[in-house]
Amino acid sequence: MIVSLVEDYPNYMIINLDKLDYCASLKNLETISNKHNYKFIQGDICDSHFVKLLFETEKIDIVLHFAAQTHVDLSFVRAFEFTYVNVYGTHVLVSAAHEARVEKFIYVSTDEVYGGSLDKEFDESSPKQPTNPYASSKAAAECFVQSYWEQYKFPVVITRSSNVYGPHQYPEKVIPKFISLLQHNRKCCIHGTGLQTRNFLYATDVVEAFLTVLKKGKPGEIYNIGTNFEMSVLQLAKELIQLIKETNSESEMENWVDYVDDRPTNDMRYPMKSEKIHGLGWRPKVPWKEGIKKTIEWYRENFHNWKNAEKALEPFPVQPPFV
Repeated sequence: MIVSLVEDYPNYMIINLDKLDYCASLKNLETISNKHNYKFIQGDICDSHFVKLLFETEKIDIVLHFAAQTHVDLSFVRAFEFTYVNVYGTHVLVSAAHEARVEKFIYVSTDEVYGGSLDKEFDESSPKQPTNPYASSKAAAECFVQSYWEQYKFPVVITRSSNVYGPHQYPEKVIPKFISLLQHNRKCCIHGTGLQTRNFLYATDVVEAFLTVLKKGKPGEIYNIGTNFEMSVLQLAKELIQLIKETNSESEMENWVDYVDDRPTNDMRYPMKSEKIHGLGWRPKVPWKEGIKKTIEWYRENFHNWKNAEKALEPFPVQPPFV
C-alpha cells in the first residue's frame, strides 16, 4: 500500500508509522525509502502521548489504520496482547485523529469478524460473531471506530477483506509459510483435516480496493473486500507442492504434507458479498495462477528480508486457555 501511494501519488506526503515488531522489515520499503514524499517514523499506536504529539507535529489529512496483531495462531496464546494492541491501540489512534480533525479515517478490519459460515454469505449488515481472540479484538475495535461516527460524525470508513497474499508478507501466514517451507525442503504443516477453505486476494488488488475506498468510500460505511476465488488449505498445499516440487503424484505430494493438531476453533469458510464496493467501481483483477507465480518467485529471492524469518516456519503450539 505504501509503495503504491508513494510511487503513484508524488503530491501526497506519505508517513509510515510502524512499531517494527517481529513481523516487520524495512527492506520491504527499500524501493521508496529515499523518495521526497515518504517519511518513516518508528512508534507504537498504544503510546497515547506519542500519537498525540505526532498529530500535533505532522499535518495529517487521512489515516489508513493497518496496525494490528494479526496472527490467529498467536492470538490463542497471547489473547490479552491482541486485545491491548488491536482495541486499545485503535482507540488511541481514532481519538487522536478525531482531535486533529482528520478528513478521513479508514480502519482495516477482517472478514473473520463475521465468524464462519458453510452456506450463508455475509454482507456488511450481517452480525459480528467472532470465534477467536484475533477476530474478537478486531470486532471490538470496529465498535470503537464506528462510535466516533455515531457520536461525532467523524468520517470513519471500515473495510473487511478476505485473506491477502503476495510479496512482503511475513512468512507466518499460510501461503508464504507453505512456499517457504517447500523451498527449504520442509513439509507443509496443516491444521486438522485441511478442508477449511479461504478466499485469497492478491495484494495489488487489495491496494486498489483501499484506494477506491479512500477516494469514493462514504463516511460511516463498511465495505467488504472479497473474492469468489476459494480454496481449501489442503488444496493450497497440493498446488504449491506441484508448482515448487514439480510433481503430480498423489503419493509423492503426501510426503510433503504434515497434519498437526487443529486450532481450538477453526472456521470452515468466510463467504462474503462484495456488491457494495463493486458499486464504487472495484473488482479483483489478478488471476490466482498469475498471483501465486509472482509470490513464489518473490519468496525465492527475498525470504531473508526478515532476520527472524526461519522462526516463522516453526510449528506453532496452539493450546487453550486464552491468556
